[in-house]
Amino acid sequence: MLRTHTCGELRAKHAGKAVTLAGWVQKVRTHGNLCFIDLRDRYGITQVTFKDRLASEAGKYHKEDVLQVAGKVLKKPEPNKHLATGEVEVAGKELVLLNKAKSLPLDLDNPDTTEETRLKYRYLDLRRADMQKKLMLRSKAAVAVREYFDKEGFIEIETPILGKSTPEGARDYLVPSRVNPGKFYALPQSPQIFKQLFQVAGLDKYVQIVKCFRDEDLRADRQPEFTQIDLEMSFVEEDDIYEATEGMVKHVWKKVLGVDIPTPFKRLPYKEAMLKYGSDKPDLRFDLQIQDVTSWANKTSFEIFKKAECVRCLQVNGGFSRKQADEFADIARTYGAKGLVILKKTKEGLEGSLAKFVKEPPVRMRENDYLFFIADIERIVAPALGALRLHLGRTLELIDTKQWNFLWVTEFPLMEWSKEYGRWVPMHHPFTSPNLEDRHLLKKAPHKARSRAYDLTLNGVELGGGSIRIHDFELQAEVFDALNISKEEQQNKFGFLIGALSYGAPPHGGIAFGFDRVIMLLVGADNIREVIAFPKTKDAEDLMMNSPNEVGEEQLDELSVGLKK
Repeated sequence: MLRTHTCGELRAKHAGKAVTLAGWVQKVRTHGNLCFIDLRDRYGITQVTFKDRLASEAGKYHKEDVLQVAGKVLKKPEPNKHLATGEVEVAGKELVLLNKAKSLPLDLDNPDTTEETRLKYRYLDLRRADMQKKLMLRSKAAVAVREYFDKEGFIEIETPILGKSTPEGARDYLVPSRVNPGKFYALPQSPQIFKQLFQVAGLDKYVQIVKCFRDEDLRADRQPEFTQIDLEMSFVEEDDIYEATEGMVKHVWKKVLGVDIPTPFKRLPYKEAMLKYGSDKPDLRFDLQIQDVTSWANKTSFEIFKKAECVRCLQVNGGFSRKQADEFADIARTYGAKGLVILKKTKEGLEGSLAKFVKEPPVRMRENDYLFFIADIERIVAPALGALRLHLGRTLELIDTKQWNFLWVTEFPLMEWSKEYGRWVPMHHPFTSPNLEDRHLLKKAPHKARSRAYDLTLNGVELGGGSIRIHDFELQAEVFDALNISKEEQQNKFGFLIGALSYGAPPHGGIAFGFDRVIMLLVGADNIREVIAFPKTKDAEDLMMNSPNEVGEEQLDELSVGLKK
């Protein structure tokens, strides 16, 4: 037996007991004929004391060497309050070197190690106590999720990884088929179609913690492969999904953090969220709202305002430098705005480029109040002011970081304009049911139709999204038509789904959560790479395995794949 106890297990009650420990050297300290080694594993650290001959031998070892020690547990006269095992130490009687460690290419005690180095030597980076805590919390959260859904009568069913390429949003990762030359599988962006088919099959209340894959540009909360909590239910409406979801969140937060989350969560229609907060995932931990002043602006003599489709503003009190004002304008330009118009109230009156064009501001202003205006089309004004709102919230320290502010955003548009494709595309996916009151718009003005989609957000981060699905095959065909998906493509891509819906599909709906994002927020990280064991870089590369990498011509020939020269 290599160990009888872990390095985090021993307490005063074990005093006098003979034990064997195994782990990594955390620290070596030599004092005359005494040598102290702090031995570490994922459970904690235990101090082992060696005397005389063994002290001399123990002093030869270095940080990260792997040792086995045997000895007797002694109660310390002065406990170390910084260690959970600080009441005791082990008087070492035997010492075995299990493996010698070379000098490490990164300092495990230095939090400022570059991310590139951490990802290249990820197997070493994962020895850090904070990284191990994050992964253990992730495991605990996954257990809590399964525990909750099992209690609620859900069944966990696995779905295929090798699927079919379908136009659902992001680019697919393709896998060539060796036995079917020239044909490809696609890795699933989500189990969307499969979980709907489970409902057709009568397997209601499905759940799965599942890997998904999307070939999209990466950022702090995106990875090419990620984990979802995926669920689907039959004979439900929106309120049923909200109730099941809120119950899961409440259970996980209580189990993992010991925090009681009040339910039900607040709900906000998409249109109102964009109007007041400029975001479909608004951070409501601070009460700074955007104000629509289009009617007032169109009546001024200020040329930019007179012709603008939409004029909105933010009102804050404070003192800002010219440099900060320039930063605010840069944020607006990032979202397509031509600039930022600033109006300030001083003791003497109004100041700024707008001052000479207006007698009274559109809202009541106090001394040292600022109004930040953006004038443009609505789909530029809203997100630009939304981004500025967040920046001001951080700059002015308006955000209560201790809050867990959950929010349902509801009644999303069925479609959104895609600059990339130059056409209207599904805001969620093409299987989302339109609001039945708007069905008549599908042929005339589909972009004006509302959907039965909803997102759950937390502190300005989208945790998950879902919808009531289309269960009527005729309505599904109408939505495909509205998206300009030809009849031929409908049959080629989704014929099996349309067929399945025609055989008595029940009303159904569901939601999918970004599990990595949930864990990111639970541990207080600002990047999901911190809560994924082996993540990719922002360029979708694995620095540790050096992937993606080139493959030989022979392997490509076997797959009937050629590369462009």
